[in-house]
Parts: sequence; structure tokens; C-alpha cells
Amino acid sequence: MEKIGIYGGSFNPPHVGHIRAAKCALDTLGLSRVLIIPAGIAPHKQLPSGSPTPDQRLQMTHLAVADEPQLEVSDLEIARGGTSYTYQTVAQLRALYPDAQLVLLMGTDMFLSFETWKNPEDILRQVTLGVFYRGEPQEVAAIDAQKNYLEAKGAKVELVKNPVTAISSTQLRRLLCFDCAAPFLPTGVEAFIRKNKLYSTDEDLTNLPQSQLEEKVCSLLKPGRIPHVLGCRDAAVELAKLWGADVTDAARAALLHDVTKALDGPLQLTLCQQYDIMLDDFSLQNPKTLHALTGSLVARRIFGENPAVVAAIRSHTTGKPAMNVLEKIIYVADYMEPNRDFPGVEKLRKLAYTDLDAALRLGLEMTLDLLKQQGREISPESQQAVDYLKTKGVEAP
Repeated sequence: MEKIGIYGGSFNPPHVGHIRAAKCALDTLGLSRVLIIPAGIAPHKQLPSGSPTPDQRLQMTHLAVADEPQLEVSDLEIARGGTSYTYQTVAQLRALYPDAQLVLLMGTDMFLSFETWKNPEDILRQVTLGVFYRGEPQEVAAIDAQKNYLEAKGAKVELVKNPVTAISSTQLRRLLCFDCAAPFLPTGVEAFIRKNKLYSTDEDLTNLPQSQLEEKVCSLLKPGRIPHVLGCRDAAVELAKLWGADVTDAARAALLHDVTKALDGPLQLTLCQQYDIMLDDFSLQNPKTLHALTGSLVARRIFGENPAVVAAIRSHTTGKPAMNVLEKIIYVADYMEPNRDFPGVEKLRKLAYTDLDAALRLGLEMTLDLLKQQGREISPESQQAVDYLKTKGVEAP
């Protein structure tokens, strides 16, 4: 009996993570082939504005699997039109392959929410569920519980441990904006994207007016981080007016200070590699701190910001010795913007408007204390920044 995998999704765009997952399922589950089926209109999420047409996503998916003979692209859902409900797709495939064992491949999130799908009972009667997972203990516990629950209702479930580096299509679109997506795109896909000017790859983002800069930056952030960034901008503008820094530079640096924050540690390292940046041992061992460096690189290379803005972004997380006024403002504004709420923040806010150096020292020392409590490594730059302030006679707040 032929055993066929069914791998659906938006594929917006298709990337190496999709291909590696499909090949992992081939090997783990003993599949004869995997049908990769781009959705027409996905029922679980709305595609971002400006996304490629269904036909363009289909063409990219064909390019992505061109060198993989056991991976076949199907236009079944796009040709059917309307919302791409899986129960309808499964019914069509069952009619096409009446004697095959069908395995519906999905990620952990989709598996854990499976009962919210349209007509899940119809799906379970027709297919085995093939579930990708990465092996984290909390994830495994949730998957095992769901597996036991569904199997008690008659479902057939097979697990596929997928150890490859995780990347989502959302992250891929961010990397395209930062011009460092090539390692994650199959041969031909990036060229197709740029030839057809997809995902705004034809945009010139240098020297954007501030309103347009704000809109673009917010599109690159996780939604929950937007209030912080806008709050940081407002605080930075107030402090710039008070302490005599350039107000425009303060606003732009604050808007861009977390522009790469949505990238996880491995993707931060990828961006540095693509930009040919050599990292020190601390950065290599603590990639979550890299967003200040990568944000400054993106601010310069992609957004064309001036050296003062770039430098302020670069030092906003760890600080450094001999910071200038704008650099101090961005560091402090990031710490005390109106959405921040932690012990000591009110004291820091008051200091920010009366003694900027004292506010800077308090912020640095609070960070060092927290890292020590957590047993985490301290950035040499942060310690050097505190020591410099002490030598300059800045009193402990």
C-alpha cells in the first residue's frame, strides 16, 4: 500500500524549513512521496497585505521542490477556490488515491488546536495525523496528552521529530527586508521573489519620513512590542528636548532600537554572518543580546540612518564608556518609557529629568544586579560603562 504525506500551508514564501520537514517525514514515516499543497485562502490566518497571489505562491513552491523527486506540488486547493478547508482536501485526495494510506502532516500548534478545525471527525476518518515536534519537554508533554486524547477517540497519530533549525515564513519575510534571507530560501525562490518584487523587496527604505519609518518598523515587530517602541520614542523625544540632543535623531533611534528584536538568537547570528560581522566570545555565547548590534547594522545598511542614530542603537542594551548625550537618552528611554513597570522604574524616571548621568548609572547597575541574581554572564561593556561613570564622579543614585 502506498503511503502518501499531505503537507499543506500558505507557503508565503516556501523555505528550506518546509523542505527539510517534508524530507524528515519521508524518512521517519516511510512515505513514498509528499504532496505539498499551497492553500488558496487559509482558514486559520489571514495573509499579510501585499502577499503574493496564490499563483505566485504556487510557482515559488514548484521552484522550492524542483530538485526533490519525492516532493510533489499540487494546485488542488488553489484550483478549488474559496477557503481551503482540510476536510475537503482530504476527501478529494481519498477519491484520487482510494487505496493509499494518507498521512496529514502538521506542526505542534496545529495539532494541539486540531479540534477547532472545520469537521475534524471527517478528517480523522480518512487520514493518519503526522505531527512535527522538536523535543522540548513541555512540548512533548502537551503532544503526548493530545495524542492520547485523540487516539481514545479513534484517531491514528504518528510523531515526526524534526530537529532542523526553526524558522517561520513570518521570520523569513523579516529577513528578506534585512537582505539576509538567502540561507533559508531554496534555489530559485529568492530570485523569483526579487524579479517579481514580492514582499516589498523593491522598496527603498533609506531616509524614510518619520511617519513612514514608524509604519515600516511596526510591521517588522511582534505586535506586543509595538507599544514599548512607540513609548520609547515619546520618552526619547522628551529627553532630547530637555537635554539638548537632536530631537529627530532621538525619535528615529528610538523607533529603530528594537527593529531586529523579533529575530531569535540563531537568526541574530545569521544576520551577523550575512553582514560579515565578526563577533566576540560574549556575543557568540549570548546571542539574545545581539539585537542592539544587528539593529544598528540594519539601521545603517537598510534604513540609511546617520552615524549618531546608528551608534545610539548599538549601545542601547549594554551601554558603553563615554556615552554621548543621544546614546544616554536612548539607553534611559528604553528603560523607563511609560509602559515599563518594575521595582525602581519610578526612581529612574525622576532621575531622567533631573540628572541624566545618574539615571544612566542606575539603569546599568539595576541590570548588573539582575543578571547577577539570575546567574547570567555580564557584558564587559556594561561593567566598563559603570566603572567609567564612577571615575567621572557620577554619584550612586
